[in-house]
Amino acid sequence: MDALAGLLEGPRASGAFLLRIVLDPPWSIRVQDESPLCLAVMLSGEAYIEPEGGEPVRLRPGDVAIVRGPDPYVMCDDPATPQQVIVNPGQQCVTPEGVELRERMALGVRTWGSNPDGPVQLMLGVYEEVGAVGQRLLDVLPPLLVVSADSWDSTLLPVLTREVTKQGPAQGVVLDRLLDLLLISVLRVWFDRPETEAPAWYRAYTHPVAGEALRLFHEEPAADWTLARVAARVGVSRATLAECFRSAVGTPPMTYLTEWRLALAADLLRQSDDTLNAVARQVGYGSGFALSSAFKRVYGISPQEHRSAAPAR
Repeated sequence: MDALAGLLEGPRASGAFLLRIVLDPPWSIRVQDESPLCLAVMLSGEAYIEPEGGEPVRLRPGDVAIVRGPDPYVMCDDPATPQQVIVNPGQQCVTPEGVELRERMALGVRTWGSNPDGPVQLMLGVYEEVGAVGQRLLDVLPPLLVVSADSWDSTLLPVLTREVTKQGPAQGVVLDRLLDLLLISVLRVWFDRPETEAPAWYRAYTHPVAGEALRLFHEEPAADWTLARVAARVGVSRATLAECFRSAVGTPPMTYLTEWRLALAADLLRQSDDTLNAVARQVGYGSGFALSSAFKRVYGISPQEHRSAAPAR
């Protein structure tokens, strides 16, 4: 598992909020739901999306915007249109005066808006929780990124558009997985752009030495790795491994491994009921005590405090 896959393998969509929105202009929606990540897909018509403190960006059919929370943003037909809807935490929709709108504007299964035949259609997919592994990815994203329809293979959109309004067995799981596929497809396109400053760990995957070491760390975090053992698996000397890895990734290999193990542990502590010793074994620590010492040194709190702060599951 690489760090990009980690966003989906750790806090991947599970009961994600997915909604088709159908509107008549003029319209303006301020989203301040404090979610860590949102995808906005333009299906028909045009819109603007404007992050807090940023410039508005136009969206055309097939364009996908990824908004990194928790800062608010505005979606509208025109930046000059006064805000009509405010989306608060829990996806509570109200007017600027506080009048509840969610039920009033419901148009059917996962569909919401002002007119079921409106010329503007867009889809929102909201990840309401992201763990420590995923946070490593979100930390390198800008507040807003847009991938235009002509720069990626958007064959997923017709499938997602059909499925979002269906009811059936395991429909929520189907939508979660489609949303995950859409997210990772768009991020790969964006990271591969020449003008994008992709994080070092993403670029390093193509490096013959550093990339292989990264794969070992991500796929076998619990292995008893030492610099010598990693070098032997990669087929280079310890000095070559250390130099190549630091040059490509920006940190020494064993430092990266420690950070990765602790991020995995942070997610496991919140996503499972495993004991501290069991979590320690899964991420390469010999005991809960050893994991606890390293965890507190990096995160500033104990594993138990971290687990206790998790939202109720």
